[in-house]
Amino acid sequence: MQSLESRSDRRCLLLAASPAEVFAAIRDPGRVARWWGPVGFSNTIHCFDFVAGGHWRLTMHGPDGRDYPNESRFLEIEADRRVVIEHVSGHHFVLTLELVPEGDGTWVEWQQSFDTREHYESLAAFVATANQQNLERLAVEVLHVPAVASCRS
Repeated sequence: MQSLESRSDRRCLLLAASPAEVFAAIRDPGRVARWWGPVGFSNTIHCFDFVAGGHWRLTMHGPDGRDYPNESRFLEIEADRRVVIEHVSGHHFVLTLELVPEGDGTWVEWQQSFDTREHYESLAAFVATANQQNLERLAVEVLHVPAVASCRS
């Protein structure tokens, strides 16, 4: 079995906000629609059943004018701590969001894991940029300012 690290993209940002403040931007579909996806994308959320086992369907509208339908399901939700999402349409992956308190802030740890290293490597450059932009857009949604730092040691 290939290691999780060899088939995953991991990003993190320290936000000057509590885990509850960050979680509020993750659980609210209206707020998610504003920050989800890379720069230039907008979203229409069709279904957002934010419970373990719940479904999430959205259409991402690209800056190129194309629409990208997506379907996922929530595997795990721990308020103010952790959300695990399985993307079931198109490229299959599991996205884990961990909220780790530190002082007056929160580390948002974002890990997108694919089924195989080969699948991940075929998308790695795009995924790295898209995930970083996603985190930065989340920071703006939570704080209305850019994030403080990236990755803790």
